[in-house]
This record gives sequence, C-alpha cells and structure tokens, in this order.
Amino acid sequence: MTTGDAWVVVGLDNGGNKNNATVLDASGRFLVAELIESPSRVTEGPEVALAALVGSFEDVLARTSTLRERVRSVGLDTPGPASATGVISSRGSTNFAHPGWRNFDFRGALEARLGLPVVYNNDGNAAALYAHYQLFGPLALQRASISAIGTGFGGGVIEKGQVIKGAAGFAGELGHVHIPLHGLLEPDQPLPHCNCGFVGDAESIASLTGIEKNLLPYWLARYPGHELTKAESVAKAAKLVRAFGEEGDAMALAIFEQQAKAVGRLFTIAANFTDPDAYFLGGGVVEAAPHFREWFLAKVREHTALKEEQARASRLEVVPDLDMAGARGAAIAALETVHGR
Repeated sequence: MTTGDAWVVVGLDNGGNKNNATVLDASGRFLVAELIESPSRVTEGPEVALAALVGSFEDVLARTSTLRERVRSVGLDTPGPASATGVISSRGSTNFAHPGWRNFDFRGALEARLGLPVVYNNDGNAAALYAHYQLFGPLALQRASISAIGTGFGGGVIEKGQVIKGAAGFAGELGHVHIPLHGLLEPDQPLPHCNCGFVGDAESIASLTGIEKNLLPYWLARYPGHELTKAESVAKAAKLVRAFGEEGDAMALAIFEQQAKAVGRLFTIAANFTDPDAYFLGGGVVEAAPHFREWFLAKVREHTALKEEQARASRLEVVPDLDMAGARGAAIAALETVHGR
C-alpha cells in the first residue's frame, strides 16, 4: 500500500492472450509479488484491447491500494513487430492480426486513454531489462547484457542499463541474426527456414517454431519408430519434445543440442560485437527440470566461443520470473524515465 505523497509507476505487459500488470514504487520496490493476469482480447481489435488494458491498470491499482493520482508514468510492452515508439507494423502480426492494428499507435492511444505518460518497449526488450536490473542491481547503469528470450526467440540488448532500440525499433531482434551452420547441421539436414523469410537465422533453429518446422521433421525421419511419430500433428509433437529431453530421449537430446549450438554461436557473435557483462536465456528449455536446464546451459557455454578475458568478465544466466518479467521490465523503463535516465 502506498501512502502520503509516495509516487509509483505501473508496468503493463500486453500479450496475445493475457495482460499482466505490476506496480513499482520510487525506490524500485515491486508492490506485486504474484502474477496478475487478465484477458488481453487483442484478437477483437484495438478498441476492445485498449479497454481491457485500462482494466488491468485499474485492477492492479485496486489490488495494491494505490491511488491513481500517485501514478507518474506507465510502462507498456507488447509483442512485435512494432516501431520504437509503439506503432504496430503495417503488416500486423500473429498477435495483432485484426486489421485495425495495422499502423496503430498503441503507445499513443493508451497514453491518451490514461492521461499519463506511457513508455513503450517490445516484450523481449522489457524482459531483458528486468533480467539486467535483477542481476546487477545498483550497478545496472554501468553494465551491458544480451538476452535471448522465449519460445519465439525474442531478445534484447542492454547497454549501461538502457534498451538499445535502433532507428526503427528493431535492434535486439536476436532471433533473426544469421548464424554459421557448418558443423551445426547434419550433412544431409535441410537448411532451416524462418517465418520471416530468412534462411539459417537463430530463430529457425532455437525456437519452438524451429523445432516444428525444421528440426523435428528431420529427426523423426532418423528415428522412424519414435513415439512422437504417433502424435496428432507435428505441431503437437513439437510441444512434447522438451518432456522427452528431460527423460534423456536420444532424439530429443539431439534436437536440443542443435538448439544449444545455435544459441552459443549467437552469443559468440554478441561477444565480438557488444562484449556484454552477461548473457541471459529465458523461456523454453530453461523452464524445464533443473537437471535438463543445467545440461542445456552447459551445452550453450560449450558452444559460446569467448576469449579468456571475456570468460572471466561475463556470466551466463537464466531470466528470472519470466512470467512477470515483461510487466516488471516495462515498469523499470517507466521508472528510469521519471528519474531522467
């Protein structure tokens, strides 16, 4: 509960199915310990989705007994593609398929609806920002990090505590960085294609879609009697691969080792481009059973080629509190704006 003249910021994480909200006070303390979700209703178009997001804002204030006049700013994150200022792509996306979303200024519309400043980041950047601040705390403004996050393989680049967005807002799209495939693919394995049109980018391998479209069909052909051949569809089979990996299944481990190699090569590129203090992984396999997560992280480390000096100066970490990381990162971005940083 906030009292007196204490001020706060609110973080709103907008997703394809759910909104998540949090409140952060001026000292950097989150007033919400748990996940507070509500339907996002984005498939019904901007007006309905905006009303739902405003409802999330009002609900989290009520739950934390926070007066509306204490709110200085609001952080918003959404899936992409969107501009650096929160204008949804003219082509829409999976989450924003309703035609009303095309070229829609989501940040501006929410700001007008709430009558408060709204700071925008995409969901990968917001989660990356939260991971960065959680790890480095008071030193966050002096450190840099790279994050590869989620089943769709989003990401974020943080430099001195600030999200690097780029001219058009597409910086940090680590999933669409091309990676070397020699020694990663089997000699007879087809080149992996990404939904974005690229061939051989990180997302084409190290994502759930990469498993479904590229890796699993190949490996099922190598293991014709595998139990996953009985699945109703490749899409459903792809969602079961992690469970098989946790049980030590040979085919599943082959798939995840290829993913770990892809992530390691991506981080190798990052090491020679930004030389960060930390590399973060979030979503997918890192949410698995501890023994399997540690196996996967060890494989990523094995295939991340760092100079001796870089290995001493950096660390590989898991994104914490991933289900709340978007809203919390959005709130941190709002707080930093209020502080003028």
